[in-house]
Amino acid sequence: MNKYDYLVVGSGLYGAIFAHEASAHGKTVLVVDKRQNIAGNIYTESIEGINVHKYGAHIFHTNNKKVWNYITQFAEFNRFTNSPVANYKGELYSLPFNMYTFNKMWGVVTPEEAAAKIEEQRKEISGEPQNLEEQAISLVGRDIYEKLIKGYTEKQWGRDCKELPAFIIKRLPVRLTFDNNYFNALYQGIPIGGYTKMVENLLDGIEVRLNTDYLEHKAELDALAGKVVYTGPIDAYFGFKLGTLEYRSVRFENETLDIPNFQGNAAVNYTDRETPWTRIIEHKWFEFGKDEDGNDLPKTIISREYSSEWKAGDEPYYPVNDAKNNKLYAEYKKLANNESKAIFGGRLGEYKYYDMDKTIEAALNLCERMHLTDER
Repeated sequence: MNKYDYLVVGSGLYGAIFAHEASAHGKTVLVVDKRQNIAGNIYTESIEGINVHKYGAHIFHTNNKKVWNYITQFAEFNRFTNSPVANYKGELYSLPFNMYTFNKMWGVVTPEEAAAKIEEQRKEISGEPQNLEEQAISLVGRDIYEKLIKGYTEKQWGRDCKELPAFIIKRLPVRLTFDNNYFNALYQGIPIGGYTKMVENLLDGIEVRLNTDYLEHKAELDALAGKVVYTGPIDAYFGFKLGTLEYRSVRFENETLDIPNFQGNAAVNYTDRETPWTRIIEHKWFEFGKDEDGNDLPKTIISREYSSEWKAGDEPYYPVNDAKNNKLYAEYKKLANNESKAIFGGRLGEYKYYDMDKTIEAALNLCERMHLTDER
């Protein structure tokens, strides 16, 4: 007899939602995670009264009302709106590209002037763009490409823009308005008190074992449960026997500063090639610089982000979904489909970049397939 109906590997958003729904529908669940904390990459830690996003900035945004209604059962969200700033060698530009950007770039004042300037510069590329550089210029022109896209993209991918495929930026948001709300989503914000608290609420009453590496103890853990929901890397599950899937990784350099304000915004992107980091996050501005009682915080915490090639032992962040890796993933997917006991899900289990709302949607869809949801 199995002790648990489900073993959930990973306590990130996907695993936590599945565990919650299974438990709510009378199933017994054990969650294991090799980290020392729950919440996966959305883990936040309170330092100096600031909820620090330990694995990079996570800003929740969705147009899906069902997803919003679901997740707001577990946390109250604030009204944070993502309006990043681009710093190009000390020149500051508004993102996404909007009338503030075009005014600073060219001195234009009307949408008509901005559109004409972009149109004039786009003509440089005739025919089908052959790489990311040509694609970007064909969308927004050379000035914006050189100052706001080229350096940042090359740091992110570790490759020259001429070597990157055009499809990476099929679309670039160009707004001929003064709207600098980056996501343009109907619902957005940050959970008050941080994401860890939200995941704690999802996992309330469910047994969780931290510092537990599933793959190291696979046989004994598998024996405990009828089904396994696995959210780790799919290639690691199969011992990398077909080869290793590639990721981009991110390294964070965190600093606590004895000043109340470092950059005046949650996110500043450094878009020149010479600055080694891609962006600086100032965590307190995700919650308007206040503690939970509404008091101003005297210190601030910043994180410099450095994009890097992933190597074994690094945290895998962004799947490199090029033709070679997608082909390898398809082979692993065939192996996964033949596993009778394990279900593969989430960003690493499906080798797919997921925004948080899509992660929630995917987890709830799995629950539906397993008959673990009510009609909502």
